[in-house]
Amino acid sequence: MKPLQIPIEHKTLGNGLRDVVAPDSTAPVVTVGVYYKIGFRLEPQGRSGFAHLFEHMMFQGSENAPKMQHIKLVNSSGGVLNGSTMYDVTNYFEAVPSNALERVLWLEADRMCALKVDDENLRNQRDVVKEEVRVNVMNQPYGGFPWLDMPPVAFRNWANAHNFYGDFADLDAASLADVQTFFRTYYIPNNAVLLILGDVNLAEGFALADKHFGDIPAGSPPKFADPSEPKQTEERRGDVIEKFGTLPAMAIAYVMPPRRTPEWCAMGLLDQALHGGRAGRLYRELVLEKQIAVEADGGIDDVFVYNGPTQMTTRIFHKPEISSEDTLAAFDEIVREVQGKGITASELDQLKVKWRSDYFATLEGGRGGHMPKYGLMHLLAGFTLFDGEPQLVNTILDGFLAVTKEQVLAAAQNYLLPQNRAIVFRKPVEKSAQEAA
Repeated sequence: MKPLQIPIEHKTLGNGLRDVVAPDSTAPVVTVGVYYKIGFRLEPQGRSGFAHLFEHMMFQGSENAPKMQHIKLVNSSGGVLNGSTMYDVTNYFEAVPSNALERVLWLEADRMCALKVDDENLRNQRDVVKEEVRVNVMNQPYGGFPWLDMPPVAFRNWANAHNFYGDFADLDAASLADVQTFFRTYYIPNNAVLLILGDVNLAEGFALADKHFGDIPAGSPPKFADPSEPKQTEERRGDVIEKFGTLPAMAIAYVMPPRRTPEWCAMGLLDQALHGGRAGRLYRELVLEKQIAVEADGGIDDVFVYNGPTQMTTRIFHKPEISSEDTLAAFDEIVREVQGKGITASELDQLKVKWRSDYFATLEGGRGGHMPKYGLMHLLAGFTLFDGEPQLVNTILDGFLAVTKEQVLAAAQNYLLPQNRAIVFRKPVEKSAQEAA
């Protein structure tokens, strides 16, 4: 197989902004992304939810583009846009016809240097975030399961263990000065990467980036708390009440090896063996064969774009007549089998074909069918911010394709251990006969 050769060039502007350009003229569309190195894990203690709150604040207007103008200008150009908050980054992105590229760069530069951070915007977006939490978590069956339930059980470092959506007390206590300080600290060019992908040539991409972003002053490099965790030595468990759903559920999460190590690659393929949809061992045995569970899925969250402790998590919804401990015992039986027998050479070959196929699909894929090149943009951003090597997008696959079945066996034996995992039991609240009726 020929090595990947996605054309990529990158440079760093005088103010520290990293600029990555990936030209592709197959369609007259360009995707622009700005990734800031500030996510759930990196927000300061006492400021839980600020990273997500600021994702909302960034759409409230800037000095030269009043509220809603950014969205209107992108939409009127025939484009789409969005933003999201993750563990280690917050991103903003647009896909537009290539003749609207400069308009989008101007808009992103304007809010990077002159976002409108005032009392009115803070109050209304704080209320929007709190309502989002109520709708998506507090009043939703299995809301936040397991991504909000697991961290406080699994981790001991506040950076990894706190409520990522934000405690209402922290959000309510946020003053305008706090929010302005957050913006000046993290939303600076030397804490960001700009990505331009699609119908643009290299010279134009770099020239436009320098034109619109080059004069934005750099800030003091942010100081981030150390997100590392003390070594785990015991299994950790927690219970969460499920107010709306009727099925008991559990999540089992194992701490992953360090990123970009041979063990990390081996765990990636082991994850595929366990969680590979209906063909994965967990679904096949727990749902189809033993009929203990009605759903069994999971995996490594955002396997490439993270920069701290992460986990491989299994989520199981099991039948009410099967106890949680019996379900866990059935899960452990699958784990023991792979620890004892490993996987065959034939199975490993199939896993590598699927892994390669999924990776290519990520590179070619969009987001929600409306954001071309989102997958490539996301990987380039992570490799630039965390590794300083956007070219890794062409070579990172090699480590996974080189994994041996002996390495997969060793990964199962060394990492799928009780003392390396946390378990959250999501238990439906008992209802009276009248409520049940």
